[in-house]
Amino acid sequence: MSWEPELNELRHREAFAEQLGGPARVQRQHDGGRLTIRERLAKLVDPGSFHELGKIAGTAAYDAANDLAAFTPSNFVFGRASLDGRPVVVGGDDFTVRGGSADATLKDKHLMCEQMANELRLPLIRLVEGSGGGGSVKTIETTGRANVPGVAGWEWVVANLGTVPRVALGLGSVAGLGAAHLAAAHYSVMIKELSALFVAGPPVVERLGQKLTKNELGGWEIQLRAGAVDDAVDTEEEAFARARRFLSYLPSSIDALPPRGPRDDDPARREAWLLEAVPRDPRKPYKMRAIVEAVVDRGSFFEIAPLYGRPVITGLARLDGWPVALMAGDPFFYGGTWTADACQKVERFVDLAQTFHLPVVHLVDCPGFLI
Repeated sequence: MSWEPELNELRHREAFAEQLGGPARVQRQHDGGRLTIRERLAKLVDPGSFHELGKIAGTAAYDAANDLAAFTPSNFVFGRASLDGRPVVVGGDDFTVRGGSADATLKDKHLMCEQMANELRLPLIRLVEGSGGGGSVKTIETTGRANVPGVAGWEWVVANLGTVPRVALGLGSVAGLGAAHLAAAHYSVMIKELSALFVAGPPVVERLGQKLTKNELGGWEIQLRAGAVDDAVDTEEEAFARARRFLSYLPSSIDALPPRGPRDDDPARREAWLLEAVPRDPRKPYKMRAIVEAVVDRGSFFEIAPLYGRPVITGLARLDGWPVALMAGDPFFYGGTWTADACQKVERFVDLAQTFHLPVVHLVDCPGFLI
């Protein structure tokens, strides 16, 4: 007896899932200058490497003959893939299905995504564009009641922060639970003029008496200066490239050592100008980033959180191919004096280095603490 009818039915349902929220909503996503989740995954991972899990999870509608007439997929797509040849777990929100809201998804998919990364000891990349949604009108319609939303499975997010590299890319408006996922990452990126991050959006704030645009409320400059997000770029493709580069410095988990990168810079190289880089006058500032670039392997310095805690420069780099965590004082901001946010920045950064076994290189120029 052939299983062909069942396989045909499976392919039929998968075809529905690939339509996402439908042509009109996909077009609206494109009109807003944003890719769909499936387009994002295709651009992020190695070609042909994405293996999706739970593709046909969603809500089905049947006709009078009990044949499948329509299908709305869960608005979270995830699976395993390769990134520059390394296995990873990737997952992202589908904004074309109820704006990526959490009450339109199947929570078990989010849970399985986090759990899989933890158990397989694989880096996790979350593509975030959506909201929370607990207690919404949709919740009342489906359950008959409103509620204060729980965060089922968040313990896996916390566990992953101490186990595997966790990268989050905010690729549109991100609120509620989505905001929590963007913040709970070792490295996070927003898209300039396109992404926004907040607990609740402008309509909620307006009801409290203040009318703000999404960028005024939670645009990239605000969040980078607050330290909620590490970096901002102009396009989604740049965000994907930043994610790949960040992960290239880190092991797949705490059970491995950081991978050695290219060794195309002679470790015996000397830059004569470094002898004059630091002025004798202690009141005269100098460009620390140029010194950093000269000390590490050429082109290997990857700065993290450049607009937060600015008296301290932090980033990943390589020395003779080996990844290191590098921090340095920046005399152009308070003379390198550590402010409260600079201290928090250092704490986060050293924790990252300790978690993933990175040696710490510190170029010290710190006259004290700013009280």
